[in-house]
Amino acid sequence: MPQSNNNKKKNIAIGAGVAVAAALLGVASYTATKPADSAGSPGTTRKDAAAGAEPSAEQRAGAYPELEKLARRDAKDPLAQGRADAPVVMIEYADFKCGFCGKFARDTEPGLVKKYVDKGVLRIEWRNFPIFGADSERAARGAWAAGKQGRFWQFHQAAYAEGAKEKGFGEDRLKELAKEAGVKDVGRFVSDAESDAAEAAVKKDQEEAYGLGATSTPSFLVNGRPISGAQPDEVFRQAIEAAAGQTGGKGAGQAGGQGASE
Repeated sequence: MPQSNNNKKKNIAIGAGVAVAAALLGVASYTATKPADSAGSPGTTRKDAAAGAEPSAEQRAGAYPELEKLARRDAKDPLAQGRADAPVVMIEYADFKCGFCGKFARDTEPGLVKKYVDKGVLRIEWRNFPIFGADSERAARGAWAAGKQGRFWQFHQAAYAEGAKEKGFGEDRLKELAKEAGVKDVGRFVSDAESDAAEAAVKKDQEEAYGLGATSTPSFLVNGRPISGAQPDEVFRQAIEAAAGQTGGKGAGQAGGQGASE
């Protein structure tokens, strides 16, 4: 049965590619987001690199076509921003209790949105990856529920505001964040956040991240290229521009005509 054998070989090849990338992402994820050292610097620094520290994923790994296929490119996805047919898709696996995720959201992401998303080059797809317990799970479900009313990114901004995570993500706090985000129907928000659909959506994202070998947050894929941690702005700019250059700056052609901004 030659066709069966060919399919089997193809599946093995894809699995091997993902496994290699997963190993890179897992190692780099820990290195980039491990606790601060005695000098108070989070993760790997330039000094560490000069001393022969483990290189990060974006330094060692190229793009993996198997991982690039994880981009959903759904024009109706409320947890994404940017054109569905943008040449570059950055998938972000993050937790609202994660300090490094908050740093990225406040310090780096707005610049990427202005420079690349607004110009149609980049699409950002969010994946809920709660790893810090019940509070993380509640925040993830709340974010998904806000998205049901078109206010995910406003909720995202409120939840990652300076000092927000220290207030926790209990039920009352989530309602406050929903109101701050401009969610019109808070009763529906609460119902959606507690629904089986919210739990299933969060679990799907979470399992996708674990399947890649991600062990901490934030973790990213830029057109299938793993990047871990709240890296300097330049790391993301280089990855995005390199990916855009490889596609010739053209849309991916997977969107089936879905190209409107979210």
